Amino acid sequence: MKPELTKIGKRGTIVIPASLRHHFHFQEGDLIIAEDHGDGILLKPAIAVAVENYTPERRAEFLLSNATDAEDYRQAQEEVRRLGLDPAKIPHYKPKNR
Repeated sequence: MKPELTKIGKRGTIVIPASLRHHFHFQEGDLIIAEDHGDGILLKPAIAVAVENYTPERRAEFLLSNATDAEDYRQAQEEVRRLGLDPAKIPHYKPKNR
């Protein structure tokens, strides 16, 4: 693609030429990352991922359900007790080779 001229507007806004927006599938409201590359600025698409905060009960479920064997399950039970919870009261899957 050939270079296209644009200008900086109020509050530092930059209009990305339509041909580049279409080529890179940028749409209004998209997030982008702006990086300093010494001799210029690189704009790249960005993705925002929601972060889930797990309750102690949900963390306990993960620990217990993902145990791979009897020893791992025993350690998971200890960790759940350190969370202040009773492993027997947490709904979970037990390892088959327990």
